[in-house]
Amino acid sequence: MEAMKEQLIKAVDARADELVQMADHIFDLKEVSYEEVQSSALLEGYLEANGFQVEKGVGELPTAFRAVYQQGEGGPSIGLLCEYDALASMGHGCAHHLQGPGIVGAACAIKEVLQDRPYRLVVYGTPGEETTGGKITMVANGCFQDIDVALMIHGGDHTQVDVKSMALVSVHVTFHGVAAHAAISPEKGRSALDAMVLMFNGTEFLREHIKEDSRIHYTVNEVPGAQNSVPALAKADYDLRSYNSLYLDEIIRRFENIVKGAALMTDTTYEIQYDTRFESKVPARHLNALVMANAEAIHSPAMAPAREKTGSTDFGNVLFHVPGTCLRVAFVDSGTASHSEGFIRNGKMERAHAALLNGAKTIAMTACDLIEKPEEMEAVKAEFAANKAAMQEG
Repeated sequence: MEAMKEQLIKAVDARADELVQMADHIFDLKEVSYEEVQSSALLEGYLEANGFQVEKGVGELPTAFRAVYQQGEGGPSIGLLCEYDALASMGHGCAHHLQGPGIVGAACAIKEVLQDRPYRLVVYGTPGEETTGGKITMVANGCFQDIDVALMIHGGDHTQVDVKSMALVSVHVTFHGVAAHAAISPEKGRSALDAMVLMFNGTEFLREHIKEDSRIHYTVNEVPGAQNSVPALAKADYDLRSYNSLYLDEIIRRFENIVKGAALMTDTTYEIQYDTRFESKVPARHLNALVMANAEAIHSPAMAPAREKTGSTDFGNVLFHVPGTCLRVAFVDSGTASHSEGFIRNGKMERAHAALLNGAKTIAMTACDLIEKPEEMEAVKAEFAANKAAMQEG
């Protein structure tokens, strides 16, 4: 192993007790989305004490932060992201308590050891992942534009990386009709329910003609009234998904035409309301290979191939604009799902503490590759540009 990486490993180990205590404290706090006041303050204070310039409340989120260390002039800007929100009524069932300490441990090790080349470290604290996706708000408010690459860690049942995530937008459709007695004067009615049923039928036809890696889910939300009246109101909820954010735009366009057509056929009116949108990741296989090589070098447990496809995450909103990846580090038995009691039971065990340190070391070593070998950063950027262009081509 390269001498520089051996020094990084020693630098993380030298902080092990502090990092573990921090993780256990965040675990016990159980602060839910956008209420992570003590958790974020703990991480901010540690970074300030170790020479980082900390800006609190970034992206218009009170519990978000940005911490910067600049080494020399120029060089790559390495983004290190962490989450720290717990699940409501469960606690840290997704191992977010390991992320912040792992990332600040990596950041401090890099700052301490890498002193022969220029670079910038930017640590972003990102709240609210478990609910509305705080990174989405942060992207919208100008965060992450100052980094060349985004690195993150997450607990899991295997040590591996992800390749793709699903773009997702939830949609609420409301049809307004005209109420009437269904037996005495049906001709006076305009059925919102009929519009909704036609929309559902149109959706089924659309499903046959979209790409296989896309999904459409829907359900009835509300249809008030008795069976012998023409419904004047009908509400439905949809999730539209694709592993390509740009193709999701095409699905949305065709979906809106179905809604318009259903309203036209029934002489009703409609409203379409969109929730916050999750974007898809741009695949970063070269970066993934760097990360996994470093994880293997320190003998991380339960090494596994990359997960080609995952669900939706607000990290996708970052990785749609900048290359990056998330390392999952094993700390639970194979098959143990996140958001489960299994994650809770293992959250403060030795294997969780080892995962924290392994994650910190792997991320620090990967940052070393990107800083010390400019050709690696160029390869990451070139692949990102090529894959983004391929997404545009459909």
